[in-house]
Amino acid sequence: MTLGLQVIAEARRWIGTPYLHQASVRGAGTDCLGLLRGVWRAVLGDEPEPMPAYTEDWAEPTKDEVLLAAARRWLREKPDGQPAVGDVLLFRMREGSIAKHLGLLSKIGPHHRFIHAYTGHGVIESSLSVPWERRIAARFAFPEGTK
Repeated sequence: MTLGLQVIAEARRWIGTPYLHQASVRGAGTDCLGLLRGVWRAVLGDEPEPMPAYTEDWAEPTKDEVLLAAARRWLREKPDGQPAVGDVLLFRMREGSIAKHLGLLSKIGPHHRFIHAYTGHGVIESSLSVPWERRIAARFAFPEGTK
């Protein structure tokens, strides 16, 4: 099984987990970063760095791209136009704002899908609709060979 398929198989195990800011416990609570952290632990092993506390606004007042910088440290950045199952999608929720939402590309085809933890919904698999696609700030892949 490819790494991307392993990532999505694990992410699907999290579907139905309630949304809980700063949490990362399958079945108990998670936010979008917690989902990514939990999948990392299951597929790759220990998390690459300690997780500091973070606010729900993700440094919006200072415009500091904290999440994007961390993704660039630990994941492999990918060019647009080459989607693959298991890709980590980083979103800007509003034009001109910092990137502060994550999801995992779960299906490629005429109707792409992604798995993410979303406020008020928990972990769900959603259509990667045009409004969501427009919000993608960067695309990454998990690093190979780290477990």
